[in-house]
Amino acid sequence: QVHLVESGGGLVQAGDSLRLSCEASGRTFNWDAMGWFRQTPGKEREFVGYISWSGGTTTYADSVKGRFTISRDNTKNTVYLQMNSLKPEDTAVYFCAGRVIKYSTTWSVGYWGQGTQVTVSS
Repeated sequence: QVHLVESGGGLVQAGDSLRLSCEASGRTFNWDAMGWFRQTPGKEREFVGYISWSGGTTTYADSVKGRFTISRDNTKNTVYLQMNSLKPEDTAVYFCAGRVIKYSTTWSVGYWGQGTQVTVSS
């Protein structure tokens, strides 16, 4: 079983940057594709970014493409989400996800972190 702990969230102004980290403990997650999702009150959790187990493939939601970058360091059991040019609409709880699989229109997630709040003021 893998336990995920996110960190790095906070309150920033529009245009600022933040880097979220997701550290895994328990069994190795090296062979799992990982991802980041986000959720605001009253809305469904939405996909933000995906990274393959090797780091060789990344995918992003259109709303963050060109501003966010997902990466991983398997030697540190950690996945990152670098968020630049933040906008108020990026305000949400961000969740790290493990064993992520993409289907035609949906994502399957094997395990989740507890989430970290990101708030972007205008």
